[in-house]
Amino acid sequence: MAQTKTKIVLDADVVIHFMKGDCFTLLLELFPKYQYLILDIVYDELAKSPQTKAFIDNITTFMPQKLLKIPFKPSGTTMLEYAQLIRKLGKGESACMVYCYENKDVLGSSNLRDIKDYCSSHGITYLTTLDFLYYAYIRKKLTKEECDEFIQKVISKGSKLPITDISKYVCSVVI
Repeated sequence: MAQTKTKIVLDADVVIHFMKGDCFTLLLELFPKYQYLILDIVYDELAKSPQTKAFIDNITTFMPQKLLKIPFKPSGTTMLEYAQLIRKLGKGESACMVYCYENKDVLGSSNLRDIKDYCSSHGITYLTTLDFLYYAYIRKKLTKEECDEFIQKVISKGSKLPITDISKYVCSVVI
């Protein structure tokens, strides 16, 4: 019996950070044993920018083994869970959390204020932008200087990250 591959379900903020940092393809190479997914709800959020839409379309078309766009079709208790979450959170992050809970997958999201409690109480592993970046650093895909430059680029393009020096970041997630 074939074992299904664990997936990393990306929320819009992580995608945007890695695009702003010019490292999106690196993101997709950090965990080669995992399949990366974008739910259609998250894709719709990202597609509001024609440049981002074109970029994601190219990757999902020409490298589906790296990134798949899939429909989010909740039903039954999953639909109820989703309906409760979207009352206070965004559609994309709510869909990602419900999908990860139902499928026992990993969430890629940096919106800790909105995801941390739900993920902790539902046993969902999550990775933030800085977690992904930290893995790139410890796996020698990026140097300390390249990581710090990534952080500065992302911040200079209007996003917020809590640190500016990757060597001061400690990731507690092991996947």
